[in-house]
Amino acid sequence: MVSDVFFDLDGTLTDPKPGITGSIQYALERLGRPVPSRDELEWCIGPPLLENFTALVGPEAAPRGVALYRERFGDVGLFENEVYAGIPEVLAHGSKRGVRLHVASSKPQVYVDRILEHFELRPYFDGVFGAELDGTRADKRELLAFALEETSVVACDAIMVGDRGSDATGAFHNGMAFVGALYGYGSQAELAAAGATQWVRRPFDLSEALF
Repeated sequence: MVSDVFFDLDGTLTDPKPGITGSIQYALERLGRPVPSRDELEWCIGPPLLENFTALVGPEAAPRGVALYRERFGDVGLFENEVYAGIPEVLAHGSKRGVRLHVASSKPQVYVDRILEHFELRPYFDGVFGAELDGTRADKRELLAFALEETSVVACDAIMVGDRGSDATGAFHNGMAFVGALYGYGSQAELAAAGATQWVRRPFDLSEALF
């Protein structure tokens, strides 16, 4: 029986596209680099921020890109975000069934906490786990290992829910089951390549898949 479910944040609980892509555009403009459209930057939703900027501007300029991104994201982009329809109902259903719910996000914990509080999702979760601002635990394998240790959850009794291949990789690396969120920003092919075999196409379908 599943005792605990860990949810990714971006692309799983909330749709953060305007805030993330807009803040990347801001950083690229400040750096004097070409600025892709928001649709062209969708691939940046999910992976660690430093990894994204390394791909966009190279390793030398990437730390400056992250700092500029946070100039905008910390005040504006953070709340250019929307809870997916059906997610509060899914969380409420899981809580009523006695399943412990957690968040495990590669986003820095300081932002994760503020987003959950802003959208009134925090009461649903027993634990909230994010990365440090310096990138520590941004890798989902490391993050989930830390979360399992902190909660004393047995991995084989837990499920990770996420929309990107890195979420699946992190789950399987730690002996957890995984359910993909195809309504987010990863494709079925990406999830399958990471070893996933179970996914849902709508947030509403998570209740049946998880509980």
